Amino acid sequence: MPGSNIADNINKFLNISRSLVRLVGRPIHLMRQERRIWITAVGVASGIILLKVQGFFQVVELAAFDQLIRLRPTEIVDDRIVIVGIDEDDISNFQAHPLSDATIAQVLENIKAQNPRVIGLDIYRHIPHGQGHSELQQVFRSTPNLIGIETIQDRFNQGVAAPQVLAELGQAGFNNVILDSDNRVRRNLLYWTVTNLETGEKEHKTSFSLMSVFLYLQAEGIVSQSSTSNELQLDDAIFAQFQQNDGGYVRADAGGYQILANFRNNAAPFPTISVTDVWAGNIPPGLMTDRIVFIGSTAPSLKDTFHTPFNGGLGRPNKNPISGVELHAHMASQVLSATLEDRLLLTVWPDIIEYAWIVVWAFVGSLMSWTVRSPVKSGGLLLLAGGGLSGCCYLAILAGVWIPLVLPLVALTVSAIAIISHIAHMEGELQKSKEFLNSVINAIPDPIFVKDKDYRWVVLNEAYCQFLGRSKKELMEQTEAEVLPSHQAQEFRVQDELTFATNGEQESEGELTNARGYTYSVAMKRSLHHDGAGNLFLVGVIHDITHRKRMEEELRRTAAELVQSNAELRQAGDNLRHMAYHDPLTGLPNRKLFHERFIQSIEWAETNQHVVALLFLDLDGFKSINDTQGHVVGDLLLKSVAQRLKGCLRGSDTVARLGGDEFVVILPGIPENQVDRVAKKILNTLAQPFVIQSHSVTVTTSIGISLYPFDGKQFDKLIVEADQAMYRSKEAGKNQYTFAHHTPSSL
Repeated sequence: MPGSNIADNINKFLNISRSLVRLVGRPIHLMRQERRIWITAVGVASGIILLKVQGFFQVVELAAFDQLIRLRPTEIVDDRIVIVGIDEDDISNFQAHPLSDATIAQVLENIKAQNPRVIGLDIYRHIPHGQGHSELQQVFRSTPNLIGIETIQDRFNQGVAAPQVLAELGQAGFNNVILDSDNRVRRNLLYWTVTNLETGEKEHKTSFSLMSVFLYLQAEGIVSQSSTSNELQLDDAIFAQFQQNDGGYVRADAGGYQILANFRNNAAPFPTISVTDVWAGNIPPGLMTDRIVFIGSTAPSLKDTFHTPFNGGLGRPNKNPISGVELHAHMASQVLSATLEDRLLLTVWPDIIEYAWIVVWAFVGSLMSWTVRSPVKSGGLLLLAGGGLSGCCYLAILAGVWIPLVLPLVALTVSAIAIISHIAHMEGELQKSKEFLNSVINAIPDPIFVKDKDYRWVVLNEAYCQFLGRSKKELMEQTEAEVLPSHQAQEFRVQDELTFATNGEQESEGELTNARGYTYSVAMKRSLHHDGAGNLFLVGVIHDITHRKRMEEELRRTAAELVQSNAELRQAGDNLRHMAYHDPLTGLPNRKLFHERFIQSIEWAETNQHVVALLFLDLDGFKSINDTQGHVVGDLLLKSVAQRLKGCLRGSDTVARLGGDEFVVILPGIPENQVDRVAKKILNTLAQPFVIQSHSVTVTTSIGISLYPFDGKQFDKLIVEADQAMYRSKEAGKNQYTFAHHTPSSL
C-alpha cells in the first residue's frame, strides 16, 4: 500500500476522534488515571480545610470531642477536695437565700475546726446579708487560708466585687467562666489581665480555683514558676496556654490565660456534704482535714449551673448540668492532679499536622475506593476505616492528645464517594467510547487496534483481524503476549509503555508474525486518547513495510561504502582545520585561534561581569641558545616550554604561540588576586632546567600582564598593554612579571 494512503488514513482517524470530543463538549484530560487518587484527596482535603478555617465544623467537632471524653474510663474520686453544697433542702431549712452572714460565719468556723488546708467561699459577700455581718468580717480577717470570689465585668457579666476584707488581704479570685458557642465549658480560665478605668494601669487577676490550688501546694513546697515559653509551670507540670485555633476551635476567644479543661469522668467526683450538716456540726471526723473545701450553691433553682462535655451529647438535650462550685472543684482538681500525680493535660497538634492528618484520610478514602472499584465493598471498607479513625482519636484522647475526628471522617467519606462516582461515570463512558470507536475504525482499510491501560485489545477493525489471520472473538480482551511470539510481544509492550509514559505519539518499526507463520515488517504509529470521562485508550495504526525494508537493505550496502568515503574526507578536513589553527612545531593554538578565543573570552566576561587576564611571555636568552646550540635544540626547547605551560594551567585556560619564542596565555574568569599566583607558577616552572638531547638547558621568561576590563576592553588595546608590560619586565631584570598597571614582580 502506498505510503501516502497510510498517512491519509491515520489523519482521518485522528480527526474523527478529536471531533467526537468536541461534539460531546468535554475536555480531554491530560493526567493519567492513577493521579485521580491524589487529585481527589488533595481537592477534598483542601475544601474541608477551607470550610474548617471558616468555622463550619466547629460545633460538630466539639461534640465529637465531648463524646470521646465521655467514653474514657471512670476515674477515682478526688478526696483532696470537699464540696459544701447549698442544695434545695438547705434553702428550705434556713428559709432564706442568700444565707445570712451569721450562718456563713458559723459554717466557716465549723470548717476551720477541721483544719482544712484551703477554704474556698464561692458565695458573693460584697454586701451584708442579714445579721452577723461584723462576725463574718472577723472570720475573714482571722482565716488566712480563706479565698473569696469576685466577678470581673465583661460583656456577659456586670461584675461583682470581692468581700472588701478579703480583697485587701489579697485573698480573692475571679470566678468568670469561658463558655463556648453551645454554652458548654471546655476551657479553664486561670489568669486575666484587666485595666483599671481610673488609673489606666493593668492588673493581673488569678482565678478562684487557681488561687486555692496555689495555697494548697505551698504546703507541698511547690510554687508557681514560668517555663522558657512563659507558660504556667508547677513542679514538672507545664500548662500550655490555649490558642484560638486549638483542636476543633476556630478563632475562639483566647483572652487571658486559658487551658483546655480535663474534667474527671465520675458521676460524683468529690466528697460532698450539705451546708446544714456543717452548720450543725455534723461533719464526719477528718473529712476536711488538710483538704481544699469549696462552699457554694448546688441547688438547681439558683441556676448557678454549667454544661460540660458530660452533659447531653450530639442530638441529645443538655441534662444534668453541674453547679458552679463543682466546676471550680473540677478546675482545681485538674491542676492539682497534673502537678502531684502527673495526670495528663489535654494537648493538641499544630495546625500543619492537623491538615496533613486530613489529607491522609482523604487519600485513604480515595485509594480504598479506587482499589476495590465496587460501591458495596467500598461501603464496607469505609465503615472499617471510619471505625479505625475513631479508634485512633479515642486512643489519642486517652493519651491526652485531642486530634480532629469529624474533619478526617468527612474527608474519608467524601473522597471515597467522589472516587466511586468517578468510576461509575468512567465505566459508562467507556462503553460508549468502545461503540463509537468500533463504528469509526471499521471504515479504515489499514489495520487498527485500540487498547486499554492494561494493554488489552478492546476495539479492533476487520483489517487488523485479517492481518493477524485470527477472528475478532479470538483477539478481544487479549494481549500480544497471548498471540504473538514472545520477542515480538515484548517489543510491542515496550513501545506501548513508552507511549503511556510520555503521553504522546510514538512511531516504531518491527516484525509481526501472523497465524499462518508469515513475518511482516511493519511500521506502527501509537497515540493516546481520552473520552469525556477521562478513560485512556492507546490507538495503534499498522502499515506493511516489508517491500520497503528489502529495498532499504540493498541501499544499506551502498551507503556503507559512502560512509567510509565520507569518513576519510572528514579526517582530511579535520587535519586541515588543525593545521590552520595550530602551530606546527608545538601543537599549541596559533595566532589566529588565539585571536578568536581571546575575543570569545572578552565577550563572555562582559556578559558575566568577570575578569580576563592576558599574559604575554617572551623567553629570556632564547636567541643565544638558538645561535649557540642550533635550531634543533631551539625547536625542542620550544616544544618543552609549550608542554610545561599547558601543565601549569586550568582546562579552561588557553596557551598559544605567536611565533619565535613569544607565547600568550588567556586566563578567563579568574579572580584578579589569583593572577599573581599563576604568573609565579609559570616563572617557577619554566625556570627549572630542561634536558634537551642529554644536555641541561636553562631558560627563563619575562611576563607582561593586562587585565580586562581594567587595562582596556578592546583586543588590540589589551595586547599592546601586555606587550609593553613584558618589555618592562625585561628592562627590570627579566625572569619576572609586570602588570600593565603595576610595577615589576619577581620571584
